[in-house]
Amino acid sequence: MLNARDSLKETYDRNGYVFPIRVFPDEEADRYRKCYLEYVQSIREELAELKPREEYRFFAEAHAYLPWVYEMATSTGVLDAVEAILGPDLMIWDSRWFAKPPRSSSYVSWHQDGVYYGLRPPNVATAWIALTRSGGENGAMQVIPGSHRGPQLPHEDKPSDTNILARGQEISVQIRREEAVTLELKPGEMSIHHVGIIHGSEANRSDAWRIGLAVRFITPDVVQNAEQSFAMLVRGEDRFGHFTLFDKPAAAEGAEMAEARVRIIDQVYGNLMRK
Repeated sequence: MLNARDSLKETYDRNGYVFPIRVFPDEEADRYRKCYLEYVQSIREELAELKPREEYRFFAEAHAYLPWVYEMATSTGVLDAVEAILGPDLMIWDSRWFAKPPRSSSYVSWHQDGVYYGLRPPNVATAWIALTRSGGENGAMQVIPGSHRGPQLPHEDKPSDTNILARGQEISVQIRREEAVTLELKPGEMSIHHVGIIHGSEANRSDAWRIGLAVRFITPDVVQNAEQSFAMLVRGEDRFGHFTLFDKPAAAEGAEMAEARVRIIDQVYGNLMRK
């Protein structure tokens, strides 16, 4: 929980995460939630043909091809909070919807993002923006406090139809699950977590949706271990040129939007899947 006596950065540096941070009023969170559900409805036929762990093809990098997701990810409240932690020059390296329908068996295995992101130095922070209530009963994110200060642990790829992570990456040694903190959020609130923190989430045992957008921010000095790297400059300036920069998305629908989505997923997410 955010400590009022500390700054955002002090809390983040100590714990490896900070929450809750209010970024949208209720009515705006409701508008974005409706946009998400309308998007899901528009792609329902394509989704029906995919396994759950393949759904990243429709739910990753949406900030780069859906204008309303870009608007949400780059809102003043989000960027101000991330700037307080990473500094004035910010890029979006990746985004991903993490949604669990009512009574869904989908979960996220315990893992550390830094093991497979291929980014250095670790000037990387993920903003997790809630569009519904996110709590223990519907599969909220859980973290192990302070674990970002420890080593990167060994992981195994264990693909599963119920694991939301596309590769099913999972820590292969015992972790301190009894120390886990649940990052409970209301609609319009967000958490920010460190690239090295141990985290995961359980299945949605409730009758309500759990919908959230994870936006991965980096500073321009970061380098990715990839043949070609992509990002989007959203605040400040890029004085390094390590990434090919995407423009903000144009308003597009139907086949034009689908073409942009496929191209962007192939470019960006392909780097992660090759790790």
